[in-house]
Amino acid sequence: MRVTFRCDPALADHLPRPVPARGGLPDWLREMPAKARSEIHGRDIRTVKQCPPFVDAMAYGVLILLPCDVTVDKGSFSWAWDIPEPSTSGHPRAPLSFHVPSQFEGAPFARAGQAAIKFNSFWTIEVERGWSLFATHPVNRDDLPFRLITGLVDADLFHDGGINFPAVWLEPDFSGVLPKGTPVAQVFAVPRTAPELEFASFDERHRQAYEKTVAEVLSRPNVYRKHFRARRGRA
Repeated sequence: MRVTFRCDPALADHLPRPVPARGGLPDWLREMPAKARSEIHGRDIRTVKQCPPFVDAMAYGVLILLPCDVTVDKGSFSWAWDIPEPSTSGHPRAPLSFHVPSQFEGAPFARAGQAAIKFNSFWTIEVERGWSLFATHPVNRDDLPFRLITGLVDADLFHDGGINFPAVWLEPDFSGVLPKGTPVAQVFAVPRTAPELEFASFDERHRQAYEKTVAEVLSRPNVYRKHFRARRGRA
Protein backbone atom coordinates (compact mmCIF):
# COMPACT_ATOMS: atom_id res chain seq x y z
CA MET A 1 0.00 0.00 0.00
CA ARG A 2 1.37 3.37 -1.04
CA VAL A 3 0.09 6.49 0.73
CA THR A 4 1.11 9.74 -0.97
CA PHE A 5 1.26 13.05 0.92
CA ARG A 6 1.54 16.31 -1.02
CA CYS A 7 1.82 19.91 0.16
CA ASP A 8 1.99 23.43 -1.22
CA PRO A 9 5.56 24.04 -2.47
CA ALA A 10 5.82 27.34 -0.60
CA LEU A 11 5.24 25.50 2.69
CA ALA A 12 7.31 22.38 2.08
CA ASP A 13 10.18 23.55 4.31
CA HIS A 14 7.87 24.73 7.09
CA LEU A 15 5.70 21.66 7.73
CA PRO A 16 6.42 18.61 9.88
CA ARG A 17 5.93 15.57 7.71
CA PRO A 18 3.48 12.85 8.73
CA VAL A 19 5.40 10.01 10.38
CA PRO A 20 4.91 6.26 10.70
CA ALA A 21 3.06 5.78 13.97
CA ARG A 22 5.69 3.37 15.31
CA GLY A 23 8.13 6.30 15.32
CA GLY A 24 5.76 8.47 17.37
CA LEU A 25 5.14 6.31 20.42
CA PRO A 26 4.73 8.54 23.49
CA ASP A 27 7.31 8.99 26.23
CA TRP A 28 4.95 7.58 28.87
CA LEU A 29 4.91 4.23 27.05
CA ARG A 30 8.68 4.18 26.58
CA GLU A 31 9.21 5.00 30.27
CA MET A 32 6.68 2.51 31.60
CA PRO A 33 8.25 -0.48 33.37
CA ALA A 34 7.81 -3.86 31.70
CA LYS A 35 6.50 -5.35 34.95
CA ALA A 36 4.65 -4.05 37.99
CA ARG A 37 3.78 -5.52 41.37
CA SER A 38 0.26 -6.92 41.71
CA GLU A 39 -0.94 -7.49 45.27
CA ILE A 40 -3.87 -9.50 43.90
CA HIS A 41 -1.54 -11.93 42.14
CA GLY A 42 1.14 -11.76 44.83
CA ARG A 43 3.87 -11.27 42.23
CA ASP A 44 5.11 -9.02 39.45
CA ILE A 45 2.99 -9.09 36.31
CA ARG A 46 3.51 -7.68 32.83
CA THR A 47 2.28 -4.17 32.05
CA VAL A 48 0.59 -3.07 28.83
CA LYS A 49 4.07 -2.22 27.55
CA GLN A 50 4.45 -5.97 27.00
CA CYS A 51 1.02 -6.38 25.37
CA PRO A 52 1.64 -6.65 21.60
CA PRO A 53 -1.95 -5.83 20.53
CA PHE A 54 -1.88 -2.67 22.67
CA VAL A 55 1.47 -1.49 21.29
CA ASP A 56 0.83 -2.64 17.70
CA ALA A 57 -2.40 -0.62 17.57
CA MET A 58 -0.48 2.48 18.63
CA ALA A 59 2.24 1.75 16.07
CA TYR A 60 -0.12 1.19 13.13
CA GLY A 61 -0.58 3.67 10.31
CA VAL A 62 0.63 7.26 10.12
CA LEU A 63 0.47 10.18 12.56
CA ILE A 64 -0.54 13.65 11.40
CA LEU A 65 1.35 16.27 13.39
CA LEU A 66 0.43 19.75 14.59
CA PRO A 67 2.42 22.16 12.37
CA CYS A 68 3.20 24.82 15.00
CA ASP A 69 2.86 25.67 18.69
CA VAL A 70 -0.70 26.55 19.71
CA THR A 71 -1.22 28.51 22.91
CA VAL A 72 -4.39 27.61 24.79
CA ASP A 73 -5.89 29.75 27.55
CA LYS A 74 -9.16 28.37 28.90
CA GLY A 75 -10.77 27.85 25.52
CA SER A 76 -8.91 30.61 23.67
CA PHE A 77 -6.50 29.44 20.98
CA SER A 78 -3.70 31.51 19.45
CA TRP A 79 -0.48 30.98 17.53
CA ALA A 80 2.43 32.89 16.04
CA TRP A 81 3.36 31.01 12.90
CA ASP A 82 5.44 32.89 10.38
CA ILE A 83 5.05 31.04 7.09
CA PRO A 84 5.07 32.22 3.48
CA GLU A 85 1.88 32.91 1.61
CA PRO A 86 0.78 29.59 0.05
CA SER A 87 1.08 29.51 -3.71
CA THR A 88 -2.25 27.66 -3.98
CA SER A 89 -5.50 29.60 -3.93
CA GLY A 90 -7.84 28.68 -1.07
CA HIS A 91 -5.09 27.05 0.96
CA PRO A 92 -5.24 27.58 4.77
CA ARG A 93 -2.56 29.37 6.74
CA ALA A 94 -4.01 28.85 10.22
CA PRO A 95 -3.41 25.54 12.02
CA LEU A 96 -6.95 25.58 13.45
CA SER A 97 -10.46 26.47 12.47
CA PHE A 98 -13.77 25.62 14.12
CA HIS A 99 -17.14 23.90 13.83
CA VAL A 100 -20.03 25.71 15.52
CA PRO A 101 -21.91 23.76 18.24
CA SER A 102 -25.11 23.40 16.16
CA GLN A 103 -23.25 21.21 13.66
CA PHE A 104 -23.04 18.33 16.13
CA GLU A 105 -25.73 19.14 18.68
CA GLY A 106 -27.18 15.94 20.13
CA ALA A 107 -24.05 13.89 19.51
CA PRO A 108 -22.75 12.13 22.65
CA PHE A 109 -19.38 13.87 22.37
CA ALA A 110 -20.88 17.38 22.21
CA ARG A 111 -20.05 19.86 24.96
CA ALA A 112 -22.88 22.29 25.73
CA GLY A 113 -22.36 25.49 23.77
CA GLN A 114 -18.77 24.60 22.93
CA ALA A 115 -17.45 24.73 19.39
CA ALA A 116 -15.33 21.88 18.06
CA ILE A 117 -11.83 22.69 16.93
CA LYS A 118 -10.68 21.55 13.52
CA PHE A 119 -7.06 20.74 12.81
CA ASN A 120 -6.52 22.10 9.32
CA SER A 121 -4.74 19.90 6.84
CA PHE A 122 -1.57 21.06 5.13
CA TRP A 123 -1.11 17.77 3.32
CA THR A 124 -3.32 16.11 0.75
CA ILE A 125 -3.47 12.33 1.11
CA GLU A 126 -3.89 9.81 -1.69
CA VAL A 127 -4.33 6.05 -1.27
CA GLU A 128 -4.58 3.31 -3.87
CA ARG A 129 -7.75 2.66 -5.87
CA GLY A 130 -10.44 0.83 -3.92
CA TRP A 131 -9.12 1.93 -0.52
CA SER A 132 -10.28 4.61 1.92
CA LEU A 133 -8.50 6.56 4.62
CA PHE A 134 -9.59 5.90 8.20
CA ALA A 135 -8.77 8.81 10.50
CA THR A 136 -9.13 8.53 14.26
CA HIS A 137 -7.79 9.84 17.55
CA PRO A 138 -4.19 8.74 18.14
CA VAL A 139 -4.67 5.26 19.58
CA ASN A 140 -4.59 4.95 23.40
CA ARG A 141 -3.60 8.62 23.70
CA ASP A 142 -6.00 9.70 26.43
CA ASP A 143 -3.21 12.00 27.66
CA LEU A 144 -4.04 14.47 24.88
CA PRO A 145 -6.43 17.27 25.93
CA PHE A 146 -8.71 16.75 22.94
CA ARG A 147 -10.55 13.86 21.34
CA LEU A 148 -10.53 13.55 17.56
CA ILE A 149 -13.82 12.71 15.87
CA THR A 150 -13.34 9.58 13.74
CA GLY A 151 -13.94 9.81 10.01
CA LEU A 152 -13.56 7.78 6.82
CA VAL A 153 -12.60 9.46 3.54
CA ASP A 154 -12.47 7.89 0.09
CA ALA A 155 -8.98 9.24 -0.47
CA ASP A 156 -8.44 7.29 -3.66
CA LEU A 157 -10.96 9.70 -5.20
CA PHE A 158 -10.73 12.74 -2.91
CA HIS A 159 -7.01 13.48 -2.84
CA ASP A 160 -6.63 16.96 -4.30
CA GLY A 161 -7.97 18.83 -1.28
CA GLY A 162 -6.95 18.77 2.34
CA ILE A 163 -8.62 16.38 4.79
CA ASN A 164 -9.29 18.30 7.99
CA PHE A 165 -9.59 16.67 11.39
CA PRO A 166 -12.32 17.88 13.79
CA ALA A 167 -11.91 17.33 17.50
CA VAL A 168 -13.62 18.11 20.79
CA TRP A 169 -11.51 19.94 23.36
CA LEU A 170 -11.81 18.06 26.66
CA GLU A 171 -10.16 20.37 29.18
CA PRO A 172 -11.93 23.77 29.32
CA ASP A 173 -9.62 25.04 32.09
CA PHE A 174 -6.43 24.05 30.27
CA SER A 175 -3.82 26.81 29.96
CA GLY A 176 -0.57 26.02 28.24
CA VAL A 177 0.98 25.19 24.90
CA LEU A 178 0.05 22.40 22.56
CA PRO A 179 3.51 21.98 21.02
CA LYS A 180 4.44 21.64 17.38
CA GLY A 181 4.65 17.97 16.47
CA THR A 182 1.80 16.87 18.74
CA PRO A 183 0.01 13.99 17.00
CA VAL A 184 -3.49 15.15 16.15
CA ALA A 185 -4.72 12.18 14.10
CA GLN A 186 -3.78 8.61 13.28
CA VAL A 187 -4.63 7.52 9.74
CA PHE A 188 -4.42 4.26 7.85
CA ALA A 189 -5.75 2.82 4.61
CA VAL A 190 -8.64 0.35 4.75
CA PRO A 191 -10.16 -1.66 1.87
CA ARG A 192 -13.60 -0.52 0.75
CA THR A 193 -14.77 -4.04 -0.16
CA ALA A 194 -17.20 -5.32 2.47
CA PRO A 195 -16.08 -8.51 4.24
CA GLU A 196 -18.05 -11.73 3.88
CA LEU A 197 -19.17 -12.89 7.33
CA GLU A 198 -19.30 -16.60 8.09
CA PHE A 199 -20.49 -18.27 11.30
CA ALA A 200 -19.85 -21.81 12.49
CA SER A 201 -19.61 -23.94 15.61
CA PHE A 202 -16.30 -25.57 16.55
CA ASP A 203 -15.68 -28.88 14.89
CA GLU A 204 -13.36 -31.30 16.69
CA ARG A 205 -10.22 -29.85 15.11
CA HIS A 206 -11.09 -26.29 16.11
CA ARG A 207 -12.13 -27.37 19.61
CA GLN A 208 -8.78 -29.06 20.18
CA ALA A 209 -6.92 -26.09 18.72
CA TYR A 210 -8.79 -23.74 21.04
CA GLU A 211 -7.95 -25.82 24.13
CA LYS A 212 -4.29 -26.14 23.10
CA THR A 213 -3.91 -22.42 22.38
CA VAL A 214 -5.54 -21.31 25.64
CA ALA A 215 -3.47 -23.79 27.66
CA GLU A 216 -0.25 -22.49 26.09
CA VAL A 217 -1.18 -18.85 26.68
CA LEU A 218 -1.99 -19.54 30.34
CA SER A 219 1.06 -21.68 31.01
CA ARG A 220 3.87 -19.31 30.00
CA PRO A 221 4.44 -15.71 28.91
CA ASN A 222 4.97 -14.32 25.42
CA VAL A 223 3.17 -17.10 23.54
CA TYR A 224 1.37 -14.65 21.28
CA ARG A 225 4.50 -12.57 20.72
CA LYS A 226 6.67 -15.59 19.82
CA HIS A 227 4.25 -17.75 17.85
CA PHE A 228 1.35 -15.67 16.53
CA ARG A 229 2.47 -12.08 16.10
CA ALA A 230 3.12 -11.28 12.44
CA ARG A 231 6.30 -9.59 11.37
CA ARG A 232 5.45 -6.08 10.28
CA GLY A 233 7.14 -4.19 7.49
CA ARG A 234 8.99 -1.00 8.23
CA ALA A 235 9.15 1.98 5.93
